[in-house]
Amino acid sequence: MESERGGRKIVHSIGDYFRNIPAKTKSFFQKQWTKAKSFGDSIADFFAQADWKVLLSLLFCGAGNIAYGQYAKGIMFLLLEILFIVFMALLGGEYLVGLFTLGTKESDPWSGVVGDNSVVLMLMGILTVFIIICFLLLYLSSLRSALSARLTKLKGQKPRTFIEDVASLTGRKFPYVALFVPLLGVMVFSVIPIVMMILVAFTNFGGEIDVPTDLVDYVGFDNFATIFGATNIGTTFFKIFGWNLAWAFLSTFINYFLGLGLALLLSKKCVKGSAFWRAFPILAYAIPGFITLIAFKFMFSTMGPINYYLSDAHMHDENIVDFLGLDSTWWARGIGLFVNAWLTVPTTMLLATGILSNIQKDLYEAADIDGASKRKQFFDITLPYVIFATTPTLISQFIGNFNNFGTFYFLRGGIVSEGYFRASDTDLLINWLYNLSISNDYYGIGAAISLLIFIITSAISLLVYVRSGSYKKEDTYR
Repeated sequence: MESERGGRKIVHSIGDYFRNIPAKTKSFFQKQWTKAKSFGDSIADFFAQADWKVLLSLLFCGAGNIAYGQYAKGIMFLLLEILFIVFMALLGGEYLVGLFTLGTKESDPWSGVVGDNSVVLMLMGILTVFIIICFLLLYLSSLRSALSARLTKLKGQKPRTFIEDVASLTGRKFPYVALFVPLLGVMVFSVIPIVMMILVAFTNFGGEIDVPTDLVDYVGFDNFATIFGATNIGTTFFKIFGWNLAWAFLSTFINYFLGLGLALLLSKKCVKGSAFWRAFPILAYAIPGFITLIAFKFMFSTMGPINYYLSDAHMHDENIVDFLGLDSTWWARGIGLFVNAWLTVPTTMLLATGILSNIQKDLYEAADIDGASKRKQFFDITLPYVIFATTPTLISQFIGNFNNFGTFYFLRGGIVSEGYFRASDTDLLINWLYNLSISNDYYGIGAAISLLIFIITSAISLLVYVRSGSYKKEDTYR
C-alpha cells in the first residue's frame, strides 16, 4: 500500500509540475517585464543626473573620469576601449561573421589552397561574443564610475583616487578579486565548451565532413530528427535510453540501500569490532576505480579465475560461461550493477554512518515506550531522516550513475551488438556518445546526444529536488 501511495504521489507530482508550466511561464515573463521597466527607469535616472562630462563617456570610455580628475582610471577605461576597437577591426569582425557562416572558402590540399577551418571559426566566434559581453560590462562600469564621480563632486567631496580604488580591491572588494580567477576558469573551461557543444549539435560536423578540408554547415534540427527518427541511430537511442534510465534507478537504489544497510548493521551495539569491519569497504573504496574494473574484467573473462573454478568443479570445459561476451547481455548488465555497487556502496555507508549518529536517541526511546516495532522505527524515524539529509547526495548519485562512463567501458568496451548502431547492449548514452564522436567522428550527432543528456538529467534533478522534503521542509529536522 505504501509503495502504491508513493507511486501515485510521484505521478501526481509530475502532473502538477506540467500543469503549473503555463503559470510559471507567465510569472517568468512578468518578472522580465518588471526588470525591463526597472532598467528603463535607471537609464532615465542616468540621463537626468548626468552632465556633459559624464555624457562624454558614452563615446569615449573613461572621458568622464578624466574630466573629474580620475586620470589613471579614465586612461585605463580609454585604453581598454581602444584595444577592443582594434581587436574588432582586425580580427573580431571576421570571427563574428565566421560564427554565422562557418567559413566560405574550402581547402584544396592538391593545389595547396588553405581554406577556412569551420571549427576554429566557431570557437573564435564564441570567444568574440564573450569579449563583446565583457566590453559591454566595462562600458557600463565606465558610465557608472563617471556618474559616481559627478555625484561625489556635487556633495562637495573629492572623487576617489586611483590608489584608493586599488586599496579597495584588497579590502571591501577583495571577494570580487578572489572570485575573478575561478570565474574566468569556469568561463574558459566550462561555459565556452558547453556553448560550442550546443552549436555543434546544430551542424553536420563529423561523418563525411573532414575538417579542416571541408566546411561545416548549420543544419538546424536535422541531428535531432535523426536521433528521434526511424533510423538505426534513432532505434539505438531509444534502446540505450531505456536501459540507461533503468541502470540509473537500479544502481542508485541498490547502492543507497546497501550502504544504508551496512551503516545500520555496523552501528548495532551487538556487532563487536565495528571499526575493523568498516575498514574493508573503505579499503575497496580506496583502490582506484579503473584498477578494480580491470580486475573484475579479468575475473569474469573466459580464461579468468571464476570460469576456471567453475570448470574445475564440473570437470568439463563446456561449463565455461562467457559473462562479458557478445551474447551475454543480462550477465554483463548484472555484473555491471555488482561492480558499480562494489565501488559506490562504501561512500554511501560512510555518509549514512555520520547521519545516523546525529539522530536524537530520544526519538527511539519514545518509540519503544509507544510499543513501535524496529521495522516501524526504521520506516518512520530512520529512513525519513536519512533521506531528508541525503536527498542532494542521492540526486548527485543518480546523475553520476546516469553518466557512468567507466563501468561498461572497462568491462565491455569495444563490443558492437546486433541491432545497435556503433554500440553494445550494455552501453549507456555517455558510452555511445564517446563511440560516436571520438571513435567514429559523428560529432554533430554526439553533441546532440550530449545536449539531450544535459536536458534529461537537469530536468529530473530539478523535479526531484523541488518536490523533495529537503527543499520544502528545510527546517523540519533542525
